[in-house]
Amino acid sequence: MVSDAHFTLAVLGLVFGLLIWSRIAPDIVLVAGVALLVLKGVLEPREALSGMANEAMITVGILYIVGAGVRQTGGVAWIAQRLFGRPKTAISAIARLMFPTAGLSAFMNNTPLVAMLIPAVNDWAKQHRIAPSKLMIPLSYAAILGGTCTLIGTSTNLVVDGQVKQEVSRRLAAAKSEGLGDAQAAERFRQETGLPITGLSMFDVTWVGLPSALIGCAFVVLSSRWLLPDRKPAISNLDDPRSYTIEMLVEPDSPLVGKTIEDAGLRHLPGVFLAEVDRDGFVLPAVAPEERLRGNDRLVFVGVVESVVDLQKIRGLVPATDQVFKLTEPRSTRCLVEAVVSNSCPLVGRTVRAGRFRSTYNAAVIAVARNGERINKKIGDIVLSPGDTLLLEAHPSFVDQQRNNRDFFLVSRLEDSQPLRHERAIVAVAILVGMVLLASLTSLGMFKAAMLAAGLMLITRCCSATLARRSVDWEVLLAIAASFAIGAALEKTGAAAQIAGSMIELAAGNPWASLALVYLATLIATELITNNAAAALMFPMALATAERLHVNAMPFVVVVMMAASAGFATPIGYQTNLMVYGPGGYRFSDYCKIGIPLDLLVGVITVIIAPLKWPF
Repeated sequence: MVSDAHFTLAVLGLVFGLLIWSRIAPDIVLVAGVALLVLKGVLEPREALSGMANEAMITVGILYIVGAGVRQTGGVAWIAQRLFGRPKTAISAIARLMFPTAGLSAFMNNTPLVAMLIPAVNDWAKQHRIAPSKLMIPLSYAAILGGTCTLIGTSTNLVVDGQVKQEVSRRLAAAKSEGLGDAQAAERFRQETGLPITGLSMFDVTWVGLPSALIGCAFVVLSSRWLLPDRKPAISNLDDPRSYTIEMLVEPDSPLVGKTIEDAGLRHLPGVFLAEVDRDGFVLPAVAPEERLRGNDRLVFVGVVESVVDLQKIRGLVPATDQVFKLTEPRSTRCLVEAVVSNSCPLVGRTVRAGRFRSTYNAAVIAVARNGERINKKIGDIVLSPGDTLLLEAHPSFVDQQRNNRDFFLVSRLEDSQPLRHERAIVAVAILVGMVLLASLTSLGMFKAAMLAAGLMLITRCCSATLARRSVDWEVLLAIAASFAIGAALEKTGAAAQIAGSMIELAAGNPWASLALVYLATLIATELITNNAAAALMFPMALATAERLHVNAMPFVVVVMMAASAGFATPIGYQTNLMVYGPGGYRFSDYCKIGIPLDLLVGVITVIIAPLKWPF
C-alpha cells in the first residue's frame, strides 16, 4: 500500500509538471495520469471510469445544453447586459462581473452558474474589447467565493453538513445505548463537540463566508492588473483583411427604437463601424452618438466577418435585404456561409438582383467584401466581380451542394452563426430561472433539475438537437472525470491522509495553530483532489483534532468547509476552474499566480473569524 501511495504521488507530480510546463491539453494529461494508475494496478478499471458516471460531471454536461438554449435565444446577452452593464476599463469590468456573480452564487450552486455565464462573459468581453483571460478566472473565483456564503451555495457545504448530521446520529445512538435519555444524550453531545444537534443552519457559515467573499473579490479586482494575464489570440479576427459592407434594418417594434446610437451599443463595436444611416431616403453620413434610432432606419456597417456575425445577433436588427425572408427554409435552421466568386460564375458582371442570386442558389447575399474597399451600393445593386467574397444566409446543406461548384472558388460555413431566436428568449430565461428555483428550494437536486431544463429547451425549440450536441465541451468533461479518478487514487492509497495527518500533528498542542494547519491540510487536499472528497476526508481528522484539544469543534468544521471550497491555485482544485480553463486561454501557472495569495488570504480571514464567532 505504501508503494501504491508513493506511485500515486509520483503520478500526481508528473501531471502537475506537464500541466505547468507543457502545452498539452489538460484532458490529455489527466487521462494519461489515470491510465498510468490503472496500468500499475492502483485503480481498478471500474474505479478509473467511475468519474464518467459521476453526477457532478454529467450535470455540467447537461448544463452546457441549457446554456446553449439560453444563448441561442439571446437570453445570455439579456442577462449579461442587466448583470454587468457597460464598463469603461478592464478593472471596472472585473468588479462588475465578480460582485453580482458572487451574490448569485450564494443562493444557487456555483457550477451551473458558471456554465450559464461563460458564453455571456465571452460575448461581453468581445463587445468591450477586453481579453477573456482577464475575466474567466474572476468569474470562477467569484462563484466559488459566493458559494461559501450560505449552506446551499456549494455542494461542499452540504457534504460537511451531512457529515455533521451523521456524527450527531452516531453519537446520540451511542449515548442512548448507555441508557441516557434524549435530552441527556443531546446535552452530552453539545458538551463534547459544541456542534448543533440539528446540523448547520442556512447562514452559519455566512459569518466567515461573507467577509471572505467581499475581501476576496476586492483582492482579485485590485490585483488583476498584475496577476491576471492579458492574453489575446495570436491571430486576431479583427485583423481580417476582408472588410464587408452590410445593411441592417431597425425593425419597427425593435427595442432599439428611441435609443441613441451610444445607448444601443452600436457606437464602439469591435471590428465594425457604423458608416451611415439611411432614413426615408435621406442619408446621415456622420452619425453622432446622440442620434436616436427610428423604426425602418437602414444602418450601413463596414467591418470584419466575425463582427458582421455579431450584428446578426442584436435583437431588433435584421438584414436590410428582403431576400432573407423569401428563402424556403425557416430562418432558425439557417447559418452564414462565405463564398468567393470565381471567374466562371454566370453572375459575374451582373447585379445581385438582376442575376436572381436567391432563385439560382437558394441563398441570400447579405454582405459583400471586395479587396478591403467599401462598396457604396445597396446589396441588390452591387455588380459581382471575380474574387468578391459574399456573406450568404443559407441552409447548412448549401456548403455541401456548392463546395465543388465551379461558380465559387471557396465555400465555407461560419461557426455559431445561426440567427438568434429572440422571440423565445423569455421562454429560455424562464426555464433557467425555474431550474435554479427547483434546485435551490426543493429536494429535486441539481442533476434532475438540469435534466428537466435541458429537455424543456429542446421541446420548446429554444435549442435544436444539433446545437445541443455541439455545445457540450467534451474536453472539460474528460478533465473533470479524470480528476475524480486521480482523487480516488489519492484517497484509496492513503496518500492524502498521510500528508494531512502529519501536518495536523505538528501543532496538536495549540488550538489556533491546529486550526491553521487543518485549513492548510484541507486546502492542499482540495488542490490535489476534488473539493467534496477533501471535505469528506478532512472532516473526521478535524473533529478528532478538536476532541484531543478538548475545544469546540465548530471552528474546525467551518475551517474545513471554507478550505474545501478554496481551490483557487490549480485548475483541477475546483471544477469551475476547469470550465474556464479553455475559454480563458489559460496556462496552469496563471492559477498559481493569483490563486495562492487568495488561498492564503481566505485562510487568514477564516482562522481569525471562526474562533471569534465560536470560541474554543
